[in-house]
Amino acid sequence: MPSSITINKEKIRPGEHKIINFDIASLPTRTSISLPVHVYRSEIEGPTLLLTGGLHGDELNGVEIIRRLIDSGDVIPDRGTVIAIPIVNIYGFIQNSRGLPDGKDINRSFPGVRKGGSLAKLLAYTIMKNIIPHIDCGLDFHTGGASRSNYPQLRVDLSNDKALELAKAFQPPLIINSKLIPKSFRSASFRKGKNILVYETGESLRFDEFGIQEALNGTLRLMNHLGMVDFKKEGHPTEIYSSSSWIRSSYAGLFSPSIKLGESFKKKQPLGYINGAYGELHAKILAPKEGRVIGLNYCPVVNKGDAIIHYSYN
Repeated sequence: MPSSITINKEKIRPGEHKIINFDIASLPTRTSISLPVHVYRSEIEGPTLLLTGGLHGDELNGVEIIRRLIDSGDVIPDRGTVIAIPIVNIYGFIQNSRGLPDGKDINRSFPGVRKGGSLAKLLAYTIMKNIIPHIDCGLDFHTGGASRSNYPQLRVDLSNDKALELAKAFQPPLIINSKLIPKSFRSASFRKGKNILVYETGESLRFDEFGIQEALNGTLRLMNHLGMVDFKKEGHPTEIYSSSSWIRSSYAGLFSPSIKLGESFKKKQPLGYINGAYGELHAKILAPKEGRVIGLNYCPVVNKGDAIIHYSYN
């Protein structure tokens, strides 16, 4: 463990906690927007874990998860270092929006560019250049988009033995096989030899208390596995699924689910209905195969082809 690490020209020594601010850009009003990064170092040697939330500005569960870890002091390691970024997308957070003012998605902008690119690519570059070289692994907290809610889950490439080992140590309710997506944070970090686990729970602009608690305990279990803290609380048994798919609406109308988020179902089991707004339609949605609901669209108004039920299966 080096006597000090340097981030954005600031040295952080063993036993120190510092908040490093990156000046990203400014609003049209000339209001400066900075990216605060918390660095917690133990006096004892150990690995470095990165915690990131709010990569999409309207996904608040990750922000709250990291906030609670900071507020409780649980983020402070007994051994090693934790780097915590509660809100990556400051612009989106301010505006309650997923992306940035230019409409770009940060999570499709990695590894980014130093200059001459979009604001999303600038943010991505800042993280890849200044943070990723210091870490061993990370947790990136997300939620479902728009009105779609996710059951607490970790998304991992099951062919990656190290990532799967870390995911099992976290002990989420579900581990879902998910290949690397080009230009994503997880993909760019993997190319640098760093495994980032993507945790999903709840829906945008809403707190999901069950998922938040699962993440708090899971983070501490992962830190325990890495030798950073002593935390022995076991989680629920984890189910691992090799595949997932969306059921899409065959009609336009009003969607009424008859199954709850997280529930398992059998093949041909009724999962819900699409009803016509004027009473002319009553279509049953049948399960195409055996599986478990990992995502659910809570917006009743749907068009033909809209994704309504996300399910996992083996």
